[in-house]
Amino acid sequence: MIPAHQRKNPPEESVQIVNRDNLVVGAVPRSRMRREALIHRASYILVFNTRDELFLQKRTATKDIYPGYWDVAAGGVVLAGESYEDSAGRELTEELGVTASLVHLFDHFYEDSANRVWGRIFRCTHDGPFTLQAEEVASGRFITVAAALALSRTEPFTPDGVEILRRIQEGG
Repeated sequence: MIPAHQRKNPPEESVQIVNRDNLVVGAVPRSRMRREALIHRASYILVFNTRDELFLQKRTATKDIYPGYWDVAAGGVVLAGESYEDSAGRELTEELGVTASLVHLFDHFYEDSANRVWGRIFRCTHDGPFTLQAEEVASGRFITVAAALALSRTEPFTPDGVEILRRIQEGG
């Protein structure tokens, strides 16, 4: 078990909870949101370089959901009282150590047995270099969207991220 002071996602973090219509219905500790698979909000920031390649991230083995999976986006849960936009800016800075102009692409609902989330999908352009947050991102590399989708057939990827990439490839 990881000591509490070393965890990135402390259970005391208050997460915004929404209903199926994406309307705020309350806030609960992150641990309860995960345990009960409550619908919450998250920001997803797809980081492309100037060659239109996507920055693919390998999640750390200590993440509370999908540990060790490839992830197509920087981002994370929207905290209580926080907007999607504020969450996206915060997460981009925390995870990759950069700031960038964000473009809203679309909102997306994803649901599986462990995760129910309303995501706001953003895009930005940045060539790096990045300062990867050690608690969240094990490694990363630029790759085309088509290559990322091909890789997702043989390696573990966050399933919500794969759905988002398919929408991107189909034109949003």
